Amino acid sequence: MNYESILGLFINIDLFNIYGEKLFNGLIVTGKLVVISFSLGAVLGLILATAQLSQNMFIRRFSKGYIYFFRGSPLLAQLFMLYYGLGAFMEFWQDVGLWWFFRDAWYCSLLAFTLNTAAYQAEIFRGSLLSIPKGQYEAAHALSLKRSTTFLKIVLPQSLVVAIGPLGNELILMIKASAISSLVTIYDLMGVSKQAFSRTFDFEIYLWAAVLYLVVVELVRRSIVYFEGRLGRHMH
Repeated sequence: MNYESILGLFINIDLFNIYGEKLFNGLIVTGKLVVISFSLGAVLGLILATAQLSQNMFIRRFSKGYIYFFRGSPLLAQLFMLYYGLGAFMEFWQDVGLWWFFRDAWYCSLLAFTLNTAAYQAEIFRGSLLSIPKGQYEAAHALSLKRSTTFLKIVLPQSLVVAIGPLGNELILMIKASAISSLVTIYDLMGVSKQAFSRTFDFEIYLWAAVLYLVVVELVRRSIVYFEGRLGRHMH
C-alpha cells in the first residue's frame, strides 16, 4: 500500500484535495486575527491596568467600568453590537469618514476582540503590577530615579515575568473564541469549515478543524511554558 492508500483509511482524500488548502488559509486568517487583536489588547490592557492604580478617581472608575462591561458581557454580543449595531448608523459613519471601517466584518471583529481581551489583560497586568514588592519602588526613589524610569526599567519587566503565564492562558482562550468571527462572515478556520460542510455535508471537515485548533493551542501552550521557564529562572 502506498502512503495515499494509508492516508485514505483515515481521511477523505477527495475532500482534502478540495478543502485542504482553504482550511490552511483559514488558519492563517485566524492567526492574524488573534495575533493583531491580542497585541493591541496588550497595549490597551496595560494602559487600563495603570489607570486602575491611578490616584485620579475619574480615571480609576472609568477603567473599572470598562473592564466590568467587557468581562461581564458575552464576546458574541459585543461583536454583534459593533458589526450589526454600529453598522446600522451608516449615514453617520459616512459623514465622519469611518464607514469603510464599520462596514467591514474584519475590522469589526478585530475591534471586538481587541476591546474584549484588553479587559482581561488589564486584570492580569494589574495583579502582576501589585505583586511587585514596595521595596522596589523605595529603592528606586532612594536612587532618585524618575517614576517613568522606575516603571519601565524596574517594575514592568518584573511584572511581565509574573504575567506571562496568565497571558498565555488568555491567548489560548482567544484562539478558541476566534471561531465566533465566522458568524459575521469572516472566513477564518471555522468559517471555511462551515462553508465546506454546507456544500459537502461531510462532518469530517469539522474534525480537521478541531485537530488544527488543538495543534495550534498545544504549540502555544508549550511555547508559553518554555518562555516562562526561561524568564523565571532569572528571578531566583
